[in-house]
Amino acid sequence: MAPTSPPDSSPYFTERTSPDLGVHRLAYQARAGHGPGVVFCGGFRSDMGGTKAMALDAWAASRGQAFLRFDYFGHGQSTGEFTDATMSHWRGDIPHMLDAVTQGPQILVGSSFGGWLSTLAALDRPDTITALVLIAPAIDMTERLMWDRFSPRAREKLEVKGLIYDPSEYDPEGYPITQNLILDGRKHLLLDKKIDINIPVRILHGQQDTAVPWELSLELAACLATDDVEMHFLKNGDHRLSEPHEITKLIGLIEGLLG
Repeated sequence: MAPTSPPDSSPYFTERTSPDLGVHRLAYQARAGHGPGVVFCGGFRSDMGGTKAMALDAWAASRGQAFLRFDYFGHGQSTGEFTDATMSHWRGDIPHMLDAVTQGPQILVGSSFGGWLSTLAALDRPDTITALVLIAPAIDMTERLMWDRFSPRAREKLEVKGLIYDPSEYDPEGYPITQNLILDGRKHLLLDKKIDINIPVRILHGQQDTAVPWELSLELAACLATDDVEMHFLKNGDHRLSEPHEITKLIGLIEGLLG
């Protein structure tokens, strides 16, 4: 793994070149330590400074655990315009970080959008990823949680103008959603097939989640090839799952996989 950086320092950057968006830089913070490493993959429009990411960073420091958190293209301190990206591009961010920054086996901890990306990464790097911990995984988000939910008026506006702002309690301006994101997302849908993942998977989901229905996690579990799947539902948990007792539960799931 790259040199350790304390939580309050300037981030490191790794350069990624892609055919669709050229050369850009992804920001990250890394802790050296014993493996397997743990990689936190954040949510849509979030960054590596969020509550769960920082809590896991402190946990990793306390036990000498190798740990990585980073910002996707167009997120946080990484370069790029958010609206230029599609799922095809974002799908490559986690594999790039694994190849460029980490060493040896890794456990991915994916939150919401990061849960979808982590599941895709497990398909793309099966020899590197040894387990998944998914927090309210927004599987097939662009179709299930965006397009299927959009009103006819919103769909028409998206098709005519190519961009809409989707209202969200987590962003007062709304999330900018492009037509390209929706169309490209259909290339990466998972819930219509058996998902050839044969590693341990732990899913944590709040049953008061208004952003990603907890039933979506049941669909995901049914599609996974592995039998080593545990579902953990928190009756009063919302989408963030950032309360101290919820983070304690998350850390417990990770530690259970580390042994």
